[in-house]
Amino acid sequence: MQVFLLLHRQLSFLLLLPLLLLLQLQCSGISNDSNQSPCDLGKRCRLKEGTHVVPAVIVFGDSVVDTGNNNNLATVFKVNYPPYGKDFYGGQPTGRFSNGKVPPDFIVEELGIKEVLPPYLGPSLPIEDLRTGVNFASGGGGYDPLTSQLASVISLPGQIELFKEYLEKVKSMAGEEAVNDILSKGLFVVATGSNDVTNTYFNNPLRRYHFDFESYSRLLVDSASSFLQDLYNLGVRRIGVFSLPPIGCLPSQRTLVGGIQRECVKNYNELAELFNTKLSMEINSLSQRLPFAKMVYVDAYYLPLDMIQNPGKYGDGERLENGLIVNGSVDESWLLRGLVEEAECELKLDPSVSGFDNTFLTTGGRRWRG
Repeated sequence: MQVFLLLHRQLSFLLLLPLLLLLQLQCSGISNDSNQSPCDLGKRCRLKEGTHVVPAVIVFGDSVVDTGNNNNLATVFKVNYPPYGKDFYGGQPTGRFSNGKVPPDFIVEELGIKEVLPPYLGPSLPIEDLRTGVNFASGGGGYDPLTSQLASVISLPGQIELFKEYLEKVKSMAGEEAVNDILSKGLFVVATGSNDVTNTYFNNPLRRYHFDFESYSRLLVDSASSFLQDLYNLGVRRIGVFSLPPIGCLPSQRTLVGGIQRECVKNYNELAELFNTKLSMEINSLSQRLPFAKMVYVDAYYLPLDMIQNPGKYGDGERLENGLIVNGSVDESWLLRGLVEEAECELKLDPSVSGFDNTFLTTGGRRWRG
């Protein structure tokens, strides 16, 4: 158990550290000490009088970080039904693609801002929730404009428009100073791109006909760069951008295209790595070119890959390797609602195990990823 807890701290530390480095001028006592928990690190980013150097956390992206914006959309990309949400407060589905919390919830919790990050399109939010941050992510979206169009979800330009609307709401309720505080001192997080690879590129012959790996990865990076510059032009200054995970090793992709042995799909990972390399370079370039911009690249590729290649290090190796909580066959369960409901009586969720369904992590697995 002690070894498990140490690994938990190390992995959480390594993925939260890049975001905390955005606050390095205000956060004190941060060192590369694996014995420090993310909570310890978060506490160092709080001012003595109880206020925060991070007034708000704002998130854009896809299902990895969506906290419920898709609930009222006419799309199959939503999870407002059991068993999703089993380990969330009240045990009810919220639209989060997990059994419990997702990364944005952990970020605001560890920084001591609030317990969870609400979706902007959720129920009416009080001004305090608006002032401390909301989530604009929409599951099923991506950097490629076609991705969101095919999924009938909120595109990145659409999320920008909602963000502008949000700023006007904050301005009308709390004044322009509050808006400026959020823009200049808030922590902005972007996490998307997986659907571009799995749903749009490899499942769309026309995309593969018009783009090879080199040109498609450039299309995605150009879109990401344009999005980040749009945020900057609105006044945003501190942004953490997550890389793609090892997409070819997702249990869903291994089941669908990994052959009888359910191996990681090499070309999926190759495209993800190519995109990640270009994205990292572009973020460094933007940080140097844009005055006062603080942008960091957060590597979400190699730690999850290690979890898959060395599952025994992270809890129940057999269940993690299968990508399931039980040895069943609930595959892409968020798309197969009927199968999920039939299997629910047999599904015994253990939040300490990493895999939830064949695509998404449990709360425990997401804590490891930060």
